[in-house]
Amino acid sequence: MGDLSIENLLFLLDEGLLNFDEFLILESEIGHNKSPQLMPDGPRLNFSALSDEQCFSLFRFSKCDVRRMINTLRIPSKFVCKNNSIATGLEAFCITLRRFAYRNRLADLVPIFGRSESELSLIFNSTLDFIYATHGNSLNSLNQRWIQRGLPEFTTTLGNLCPLPNCWGFIDGTLRPITRPSRFQEITYSGHKRIHGLKFQSVVTPNGLIANLAGPFEGKRHDAAVFRESGLGDELVRYMNSPNGEPHCLYGDAAYAVNQYVLGPVKGIRVSPEEAEFNRQMSAVRQCVEWGFNKVIQTFAFLDYKKNLKLYLQPVGKYYAVGAFLTNCHTCLYGSPTTDYFGIRPPSLEQYINNR
Repeated sequence: MGDLSIENLLFLLDEGLLNFDEFLILESEIGHNKSPQLMPDGPRLNFSALSDEQCFSLFRFSKCDVRRMINTLRIPSKFVCKNNSIATGLEAFCITLRRFAYRNRLADLVPIFGRSESELSLIFNSTLDFIYATHGNSLNSLNQRWIQRGLPEFTTTLGNLCPLPNCWGFIDGTLRPITRPSRFQEITYSGHKRIHGLKFQSVVTPNGLIANLAGPFEGKRHDAAVFRESGLGDELVRYMNSPNGEPHCLYGDAAYAVNQYVLGPVKGIRVSPEEAEFNRQMSAVRQCVEWGFNKVIQTFAFLDYKKNLKLYLQPVGKYYAVGAFLTNCHTCLYGSPTTDYFGIRPPSLEQYINNR
């Protein structure tokens, strides 16, 4: 053990030769006679000195909105990590946003935050776990007040643009690429896309928010199988009915089995002119679900950095779920292409987070 250093361990971690638990054990053995709190590598970030433009470039949110999110998301005043490193809630949240914002490695964050790579990793994961545990349920249930209150406007707006008067949103699956795993590679391999990845299912509403996110699932899974296992069908039956008992429906592509809560294009080699026109009009409005997927990875480009998404070393599924949640927060504050296209404003950040 004497010839190993923290730098060597970080190299092995990045190369996939160590998992994170092994890294922590070896790190503690190397430094067992030293203080568990690592010394900073440079000056710490002075958040107050940043301009709004700098803050938006670094973290994807303005200065006032970063503080607003910390209050609304109930970010703790400080995080104490496994190695006894301490970070304020503001610093920890900024580290998380910056990590997501670009295709970067931990070494790229050292000059910004004046922290060692191991400290940054621990702080990032602590913040990630808190956000997921505290707010992850907002993407798992359709029993959200903003959804129920928005249904009349969703169906009215979509009814004016397409031939489905009871449609309230759109459903689709997406495959997020990851580094080829070291084992069980066939589970994550998609023969259709010819890449390794994890699959997620999203429901996007006309105000630009992801109303429901299910996953991760194995990359080889078909969208129809993902829908069956997601539990979304039961949620639709439970919550998506009008006061007179009529079902509100989602619209998806041809992969989904048609029922009263999920509809898709008319299938067949020969379709009537009316059916072809129905498919055309629905395809035009359904594209917003792709805009929702694109906004997640455009706002937080790290989620599209497959070289650094390693299944057995990192909680890759949790990364995407938290990224989708933070993207919803971004849409509440700044809107999205879907918001502009349909002309429906999302709820305020406080209404979305506090489910009121």
